Amino acid sequence: MADYKNVMIFGEIVEGKLASITKELLGGGRKLADELGEELHAVLLGHGVTELAREAIAFGADKAYVVDDPKLSDYQIDLYSSSINEVIERIKPRVLLFGHTDIGADLGPRLSFRLDRAIATDCVELSVEPDTKHLLRTKPVYGGMAMATFTSEGFPQMATVRPKSLAPAEWRGSAEGLAVPIDVELVEVASSINFVERVTEEAEGIKLEDAEVIVAGGRGIGDAEGFKKLEEAAKLLRGAVGGSRVAVDNGWIPTTMQVGITGKIVAPKLYLAVAISGASQHMTGCSRSQRIVAINKDLSAPIFKQAHFGVVGDWKIVLPAFLNKLKTLE
Repeated sequence: MADYKNVMIFGEIVEGKLASITKELLGGGRKLADELGEELHAVLLGHGVTELAREAIAFGADKAYVVDDPKLSDYQIDLYSSSINEVIERIKPRVLLFGHTDIGADLGPRLSFRLDRAIATDCVELSVEPDTKHLLRTKPVYGGMAMATFTSEGFPQMATVRPKSLAPAEWRGSAEGLAVPIDVELVEVASSINFVERVTEEAEGIKLEDAEVIVAGGRGIGDAEGFKKLEEAAKLLRGAVGGSRVAVDNGWIPTTMQVGITGKIVAPKLYLAVAISGASQHMTGCSRSQRIVAINKDLSAPIFKQAHFGVVGDWKIVLPAFLNKLKTLE
């Protein structure tokens, strides 16, 4: 295992640009590489992505490996897993990180099986065990009620990382590094999946997962009409509206607005939870928020145990008073 060294991240590309999760992995990977006294590498797959490799270097990578082929223009698990597997066999990274996204959560476990190596998925913290130099991977367990830290033998040591869990890398601009092309034989790889169509979701305003402020509602909102009040608050705060699974199941908001373990994971600067009880499944989705402010008429609601600030009262009274105060500050 002495041949395995350095930290490698799989860089996702969205609409011809480095995805936000890629910059987060570069930020977290940089810290791990510094702790190990080794280099940070990125691997990018696609077509015409050499310039993005230089961008990854500007965000902290010491080296960026590029597998450039027209067949890789769109994500296909067979082609991508075969290509990444070949890169790993050649480069032999000590640590291999993926984002816990639709692609990373698909690709990481597939490679784990191919390599016969353990992988910890949906991690929120990463560190290095001082004595063994093994990767420590921390993730929520029991529906977010507890956190557990995992380690394993064998290399590469693999993990998928939940978006918004790691601080993104900062632009270094003139940083020096190497963009290294790697030729992978794709002709012999017969994919069982054919790319048919890409459908872009139409959305107005700030995307929920990118919002710095989120105003979210739960069962206590009562109906879709109540969420219009939350929309007003979100507009004043220049944020987005979210909600619990109950709100989605009742048809008050679309599934794209659901926050939680079965919805979207968010990490805004401010999470305003209105009439949300604080079930573990929901809190798993917003627990990384910098500030959680809760409004609930039930003093014993679980959310008050995790909220930084809380208001006990009927949201129909508290929220309008809050909105009126906001309007005086505009």
